Amino acid sequence: MDIDQLLKLVRSGDLEPDEAKSHLAEWIKKQEAPAGEIGHLGFAQVDLDRERRTGFPEVIFGEGKSPEQLQAIFLKLQEHSGRVLATRVSQDKADAVLQMLPEARYNATARTLTWLKHPQVPVRAGYVAVVCAGTSDLPVAEEAAVTAEMLGSRVERIFDVGVAGIHRLFGRLELIRGADAVVVAAGMEGALASVIGGLVSKPVVAVPTSVGYGASFDGLAALLAMLNSCAPGVTVVNIDNGFGAGYAAGLIHKNMEKKAK
Repeated sequence: MDIDQLLKLVRSGDLEPDEAKSHLAEWIKKQEAPAGEIGHLGFAQVDLDRERRTGFPEVIFGEGKSPEQLQAIFLKLQEHSGRVLATRVSQDKADAVLQMLPEARYNATARTLTWLKHPQVPVRAGYVAVVCAGTSDLPVAEEAAVTAEMLGSRVERIFDVGVAGIHRLFGRLELIRGADAVVVAAGMEGALASVIGGLVSKPVVAVPTSVGYGASFDGLAALLAMLNSCAPGVTVVNIDNGFGAGYAAGLIHKNMEKKAK
């Protein structure tokens, strides 16, 4: 959160002055940190400068890391930032971190582990819509939702509105159209992204999921369908990459304010 956003939130009454002072102190500390600062852990070099460069701290990819490695990286980031996000975290790895940092939060559906020093304050008005075709797509959709929320976006979740019962989608269409950006997670043939792309005027970030029978080829069929969508404004991320989709949508939402200036 930059200085302009802080001042606007205080002026609107959405942020108390004392809390704004705390955010401001953290912001000043980040500006004073040496460029390119790295946390050396032996097995990992943690990029402590990333938030200053990109607006968000380094995100931990939990797969392939031991519980002890995840714990060490998570705690190192927690020492230097007001928010930490780890994705693809199993319950046993989450437990290792929660033992040391009980105020962290584990989302078993999304497989995300998060920590916030202060309650999250929305970066601006508006929201991101996260839409998924079926219940089997929930882990990927929820990963996108948690990621966008960690970037400071309010998220509206619209789940189980796939094309096999497309009337369910029409009942939520106005909510989807009201979003600043839309994430669509779908497996099988991946048709939902094209349908929504043809019904909304906002950027659509499509996520093919690995849900489906044999000829879906673990999400490849949905990926190709989304890449070949004839609906304009649809951008596609990798198979099951809810994090990438949520991050992109969160950045779009955050930067809508700059567009309005």
